[in-house]
Amino acid sequence: MHGYLADKNSFAYQIPFFSRDFDVHAIDLKGFGENVGMEYPYSLDDYVDQVKRYVLSHGIVGTHVIAHSFGGRIALKLAYNSPNIFDKLVLTGSAGLKPKRSVKYRLKRFAFSTLSLFIKKEKLTKFYSRDYLALDPIMRESFKKIVGEYLDYTLSGIENSTLIINGEKDKETPLYTAYRLKKGIKNSQLIIIRNAGHFAFIDSPVKFNTEVKEFLLST
Repeated sequence: MHGYLADKNSFAYQIPFFSRDFDVHAIDLKGFGENVGMEYPYSLDDYVDQVKRYVLSHGIVGTHVIAHSFGGRIALKLAYNSPNIFDKLVLTGSAGLKPKRSVKYRLKRFAFSTLSLFIKKEKLTKFYSRDYLALDPIMRESFKKIVGEYLDYTLSGIENSTLIINGEKDKETPLYTAYRLKKGIKNSQLIIIRNAGHFAFIDSPVKFNTEVKEFLLST
């Protein structure tokens, strides 16, 4: 499952590699890739339902899942809500945990809140990321729903054997999030890929694929 603003093609190095040993399914989540045209702002639960419907409608039993960033949010909540839908989890650069906030961030939020009392929020564009500003209005509302939901509570309820694999230089989901995943999911292991960023599976595809294959084929 791909990350936000990405699509299934982000796994171009993984799909042919894992197809040698597994029946691989790579989907475009609603609003991305070839699955555009969101009718209403999706919440995280809507995406969880999309993936669950896909798995059930294709008769997939005990599937492993590789989930990146936003896809990790979906995997965490789905594994928590439906414990038997997945077998093993691979979480790479997984989002979903409550982030640490710097003083700079808190000051920026305070400035935004103060200015929004006098200026319409839509005009305070310098406070928004370029990715956010590029979204259409429905996708913006969906984004706000998703990033406001934290999934720390799910970790202790996940029973799946889990591999957490993060890039050493990941700035989107820093290493402290990977350590928190490792601490919270009892049946988990952590691998850190040196000199890789948020897209560790693209930065170091051979290392990533080798580690994940060994994990998935292990008993």
